[in-house]
Amino acid sequence: MGNFITSGAAIHKAGTNVSQAMGEAALNEWISGAECYINVSTGKNWSDNFATLNDDVKHILSDTAANIAGANCVAWDMSGYTSRIEAEDIINVLLFRANQNIKILKELGTKKFMTDA
Repeated sequence: MGNFITSGAAIHKAGTNVSQAMGEAALNEWISGAECYINVSTGKNWSDNFATLNDDVKHILSDTAANIAGANCVAWDMSGYTSRIEAEDIINVLLFRANQNIKILKELGTKKFMTDA
């Protein structure tokens, strides 16, 4: 399991119609991958000191990881959604938000704020 979120957060982001058939191993893989992506794309290993960060920083990291992992949950099995378009819209919204958060984490002013947290 990751440092930022639990599997429930990813499933919650994926919406009511997400498949419940995915295993915990898949969720763990997607969560670990999301956290790795956040660390690498922002140039900071947030995982190592996650417990010591303030709540604002923890929330944006958790939201980002849940959005990325949630998009994987939707993409894994779209059959439960009312249409493929609904599933794709959910993925687009989740990844849009994740990208917004990554931009915030990358910004120098924000990076300093978060480093001093």
